[in-house]
Amino acid sequence: MRIYERANFEGQMHELTDDCDSIQDHYHMSDMQSCNVMEGYWLMFEQPNYEGKMFYLKPGKYRNLKEISSDDTRFNSVRRITES
Repeated sequence: MRIYERANFEGQMHELTDDCDSIQDHYHMSDMQSCNVMEGYWLMFEQPNYEGKMFYLKPGKYRNLKEISSDDTRFNSVRRITES
């Protein structure tokens, strides 16, 4: 999954292949506003350490993550769903 600091895939970009417990700490991004899920399924969380509101993402391009939440949620951690 590629995460972007701004909507429409702009600003800083980082590619994730595994869980990230704090976007701010690991990537020094002030916000994550868009993403491209190339494969797999992911959970995005409002708070660091996989806490707070959770959103499910399937493969696809998400140009503005604020459109998937009903309020002004910021996403601060992500976890990849893996089969066991």
